[in-house]
Amino acid sequence: MIENRPFVTFVSHVVLILGIVIIAFPIWVTFVAASHDAVRMTQVPLPLLPGGHFFENLVSALTKGVGNAREQSVGLMLMNSLIMALMIAVGKIAISLLSAFAIVYFRFPFRMMFFWMIFITLMLPVEVRIIPTFQVVANLGMLNNYWGLSIPLIASATATFMFRQVFLTIPDELLEAARIDGAGPMRFFKDILLPMSRTNIAALFVILFIYGWNQYLWPLLITTDKSMYTIVMGIKSMLEAAEESPEWHLIMMSSLLALLPPVMVVVFMQSLFVKGLTETEK
Repeated sequence: MIENRPFVTFVSHVVLILGIVIIAFPIWVTFVAASHDAVRMTQVPLPLLPGGHFFENLVSALTKGVGNAREQSVGLMLMNSLIMALMIAVGKIAISLLSAFAIVYFRFPFRMMFFWMIFITLMLPVEVRIIPTFQVVANLGMLNNYWGLSIPLIASATATFMFRQVFLTIPDELLEAARIDGAGPMRFFKDILLPMSRTNIAALFVILFIYGWNQYLWPLLITTDKSMYTIVMGIKSMLEAAEESPEWHLIMMSSLLALLPPVMVVVFMQSLFVKGLTETEK
């Protein structure tokens, strides 16, 4: 029997609503600022209700660029970030799946030693090894291109560990049945392991896509051509106005556009994302 306590329920709802308001307020301010013109954004007090310049600012940001990043449109920066985030997410998942498959289902010398070597790389993020990584990328001629933006960030010990744990929960009887039916290792991997790991792949994709989308330091280091700027780099450049006031209405519009792809990925993959993080049985 569940005790009905109206007061506790009321307080819980109030706390939750306050939390939502606190989290959503900066997004609302961004939306409002993106709907006003440059003059209104320099006046006090700042507006809290939408204006009538939203679509005008949207077209201006997407086609003309903003501030110090005016040479490239926000649309191109969004495309660069999208390609980079997709390459990182898909690359991390593909490499982690194959490495976890090899560690769990193949018996070779020093198998666990290689696994722990992969796991130890968690102690060496890009920020720690950034100088030698930059030197390797530069020597391979991958500056100012998508390969240089993505490949150094593809390896993932966390994803390898997660897929290893998933594969360890799959019954050995499935492997034996696949062998009896004449399926080779790659057939077993493609027809059995991948479908059973679908929700875990989706959950990791959401996390890794947002990770790639939010990258700032590495793209800043290897990108000198403004046509390769990502949206995070572009917004930072927009704020660095030398003799002019920042175009806050366009900067906020750019920030609003930068929110959309990660939000859309989370919304459309929400059910798979939750299942991938909570499933414990196959």
